[in-house]
This record gives sequence, C-alpha cells and structure tokens, in this order.
Amino acid sequence: MKSDNTITAFASLGEIMRQAAAGVDTEYTTGLIRLINDHHLTSPWFTPDNVRLALESFGSEMTEENLIEWTSHYPGLFEKRLSKNVAVVMAGNIPMVGFHDFLSVLITGNSIIIKESSKDDKLIRELAGILTAIEPALGEKIFFSEGTLRDFDAVIATGSDNTARHFEFYFGKYPNLIRKHRTGVAFLSGNETEGELKLLGQDVFSYYGLGCRSVTRLFVPEGYNLSGLKKAWHGYSHVAKLNKYVSNYEYQKAVMLINNERFTDFGFLLLKHDLSLFPPVSVVNFEEIKMTDFGNITAPLSDKIQVITGHGQTPFGFAQRPKLWDYSDNIDTIGFLLKNI
Repeated sequence: MKSDNTITAFASLGEIMRQAAAGVDTEYTTGLIRLINDHHLTSPWFTPDNVRLALESFGSEMTEENLIEWTSHYPGLFEKRLSKNVAVVMAGNIPMVGFHDFLSVLITGNSIIIKESSKDDKLIRELAGILTAIEPALGEKIFFSEGTLRDFDAVIATGSDNTARHFEFYFGKYPNLIRKHRTGVAFLSGNETEGELKLLGQDVFSYYGLGCRSVTRLFVPEGYNLSGLKKAWHGYSHVAKLNKYVSNYEYQKAVMLINNERFTDFGFLLLKHDLSLFPPVSVVNFEEIKMTDFGNITAPLSDKIQVITGHGQTPFGFAQRPKLWDYSDNIDTIGFLLKNI
C-alpha cells in the first residue's frame, strides 16, 4: 500500500477524532463518543475528560500537513520494501498511549500485531475499525493478539522498569524497542504569570498524573512561595471527585502525617519537598535549587525525564500535547523500524 494513501487515511482519522472530541455525532464518531462517556465504567481513570483529551490531542496532530512534514524526514520511508510483522505491546496507564506506535508501524508499510492492555482495550480497536472503514487495505495489516505473541519480526513494548526487564528477556533475540518508566518535570524561575502557572496545572493534573509526560516534580528557586501555585491550581480541584484519586490523596496524607513529614496540602494535592521523580498519585515533589544548577541536576536524570516544561523549554500546558516527532523515551520509532526490519 502506498504511503500517501496511508497518510490520507490517517488524516481522515484525525478529523474524526477531533469531531468526536468536540461531540459531533457522525457515522464514524458514534462509537468514539460512546467510549468518551462510558469508558470510565470499566477503566475508572479513563474519565470522559481524559478520553476526550487523548482524542483531541492526537487528532489535532494528525492533519495531512503534519503527517507529510513528519514523514518527509525519512526518505527511506517511500522506498519499496517487504512488509514485516511488528508486535506492539501497549501500556494502559492513560487512554490511547499506544496509538503513536500503531500509527508508526502502519505508516512505514508494515503490519501490526497488537497486544493491548486490558485497561485500554476498547479505544484502539474502535480506531482500528474506523481506519479500516476509511482504507480497507489497512485492515489486512492490523491484527490483535488474544494470547501469546507469535509470528513477528520485531517488537515495540512499553511498560514499567520492572516489566521492561521481562520484555528484554523474552524479546531480546528480536529487533526491539523497549521503553521504560519516564515522567515530566517543570522548571520554575519564579517569574511565571498566574496564567502560566494555570497552564502548568494542565501538565500536572491531566490524566491524574499517570502519563509519562505528566509533570510530577518541580524545580523551583530557593525560597519559592508555593501560595501562587495553590491559587493558580484551585481550578483543578475537580480531580478529587474521582474516588480512586481521592483515596490515594487521603492515604498519602495519612502516611505523611504519621511519619511527621513536611508537606503542603492544597486540599486535593500534596506538595512535598522530595527528590524522587516518581511520587504516588496525588503527590507532586519539588526541590529548591539555584537556577544555574538546573542543567547539572537534570542531565544525570535524562533517561528518566520525558519532557521539561518551563521558560525556554516545552511551553506550560503543552507537556501532554506532543508533536508527531516527539518520540517516547526520545527514541525515533520510525528510524528504528526503517533500520532494523
């Protein structure tokens, strides 16, 4: 199948995703709108707001212009070659987390064998069905694995650091791209406007902080006044309406009180002076540093940091809105596929 046909099909799918996120009911969006409203019944973290955000975020990137710009950086993409079978083991921490791999495998002309997470087994199937309706030839390249993965030539797998070790053991003899646990951080100079801090709240609270691009640690100047954050983030207090979230919040608060730890309580978020990049849900860690030390502190953590927001970095509010070329773990998925299979 020609790459330009695949680009056209995904551009059409992007428009449908945008329509679904906007609530526009059409022949193709009905199933997606149903999932926006009902997915949380089986996957509580996948609230309507979060499913809608995932569809809108991916959909807004999948325009024909963006897809052409992205693929134009890979001349080898348009060379004739045999199609291979790529197994993709998808995570389930946030909605559609495996969609970029789905897009990458198909746009390189390969077939995909999908092992989806039980937490996110509906959206990718719905999107695959829509894509097949748009371009039937792609239906011959999309397979879902119900059991043990087999008959594949390469593997892309995403999970925690622990599951990555298992992936490396099982898939080590195949060309593989194995991703581990990452997170987002923010760099605050102290000169941010209230509007910028509100945007930072989107980076912190979207997907309840469960995404690899969620900001879970702040770097702030010495003596930074946290009251500005509390004011700016008040509008995100609705996260506490989710029982699973508030249970985490209450448990973590109780642990900190018992251990006599210092923390700032926003009423729906706990801000703790801690060096860990991976705090529990409902907790954001922060560290006071000299601003000139920021690069030296983050450089050794580069294999754990997916995105940095702040002045001169990814703009506030855009951590959860990656471009097509913003690859997970900073590993070029298209480059991997073209080079290794």
